Formats: sequence, structure tokens, C-alpha cells
Amino acid sequence: MPLIFLKLGGSTITDKTRETTPEPDVIRDAARALCEARDQVPDLRILLGHGSGSFGHFTAKKFGYGQRDNWRAYAETSASAQRLNRIVTDIMLDENVPVVSLQPSASARTRGGELYALDWTNAQTALEHNLLPLVYGDVAFDDARGMAIISTDAIFGYLAPLLKPSRIIYTTAVSGIFTADPITHPGAERIDEITPATFERLGARVGGSHGVDVTGGMLDKLERAVALAQQMPGLEILLTGSQADSIYTALAQPTLARGTRIRG
Repeated sequence: MPLIFLKLGGSTITDKTRETTPEPDVIRDAARALCEARDQVPDLRILLGHGSGSFGHFTAKKFGYGQRDNWRAYAETSASAQRLNRIVTDIMLDENVPVVSLQPSASARTRGGELYALDWTNAQTALEHNLLPLVYGDVAFDDARGMAIISTDAIFGYLAPLLKPSRIIYTTAVSGIFTADPITHPGAERIDEITPATFERLGARVGGSHGVDVTGGMLDKLERAVALAQQMPGLEILLTGSQADSIYTALAQPTLARGTRIRG
């Protein structure tokens, strides 16, 4: 049975320019697309993730996350990420998507900011019961720094070699990677494919995210995706739109999906 990792971007399910501002209609549309895809492809297995958007990122900045021994910021950031996750969980369940939220910080450990331990067996068990494990950007205790923030992209990168998805799908506000910011440059062209060789030339032109982002923005996401594609030959990684039809097509009709594909 095919396994797909799907991430709902924090910049799409929240307004990243306004503190703790979810976009419930966007989340609901995504949930309905998930339902439709599962109906169309009954044996489809999905591990779902989402970014922290204007919740965790804003809170981390507000409380001075990163200051030495600032454990209040650690606790507040964790709580804020959980609040958004609760919203996503409730909407998914309301739309008959059987998600099971798995709190990353309950088992995650990092060293120098890099994730090296995370329980994955509960996600595997959930998948065996036709449930959708739901993970999200969170905090973690760090062996070297004391604390770290782990993005959903880092969590996907850790889980992929263990659970072996055939595809990873990231939703973005602009349906992929473009030669320039299409919001401010209407003439920008979408890049259909990125490989390790082309990424070296592209990297300098990739900027951060709109709004507040404490995990590195788009460049960090692309670096992780390219490295993962190299590590797992045959893995297809797609950056596509956040609209319901884009999500459905990426899940149920992948050859028709529009966006940017990353290959090793």
C-alpha cells in the first residue's frame, strides 16, 4: 500500500503576518481534499504534518526563544504549537479524516539542532489501523544547546527512511518554486524540477518565508528536501499548491499534479 507524507504549510493554514491567526477555511478545504482522495484511492496511507505558522514562530520570537536558559520561551512555544495542532486536529476529525495527533516534543531529542531521536512506532501502528498520524513543528530538548526548534520538514526527514514513503508532498502558497517571488514579480516562472546540481545554482536566489519564521524559511526546506531525495533514490518530492484541488490531485492523480518536483 502506498504511503504519502503530506505537509500543510504554516504559511497556508495561518496568516503568518498576524499573530496566532489560523485559516480554518483553508484547513477545512484540505481536509475535504484528503477525504476525497482516500475515497478515490482506498488503500492510500497518509502521514500528515503541518507547520507552526503564526503560532509557534510568533511565540518563539515574542518570548525571546534562543536566549540562554530561557525555558519559559521553550514552554510557551511548545504550548502555542499545540494550540494550532488542536485546531487542525478538530477540523480534520469534523470532516471525517481520522487523524491521531502525535506530539513530537514528547520523544524528540536533538544534538546541535539536528534531530537524532523520535519515536516513530506509534505512527507506524496508526497507519496499520488506517489512521493518519499527525505531526507538527515543535520544540525539543537538545544535548548541546539545551533546547531546539524542530520543523515539520526535519521530522519528515527523520521519519522517511524509517517509514519509507513513496512520495512527500509540501503545500505552498504559490504552488511550487519560482524564478522570483511570484507575489511581487508577476512574470516569475515556476521551476518544474530541482536536482542537487540545479539546486546549487538556485540556492542563492531562494529567500525566506513571508511573515515570521524561526526555522530558516524556504531555503532550509529545500536543502532538506534535496538531501532526502539524494538519500532515498526513487522518492518523489512535490511542492504544490495549498488549494483543495491541488492537494487532491497530488494525492490521487500524481501524474497530473502541478508544482515543483525534487529528484535525487
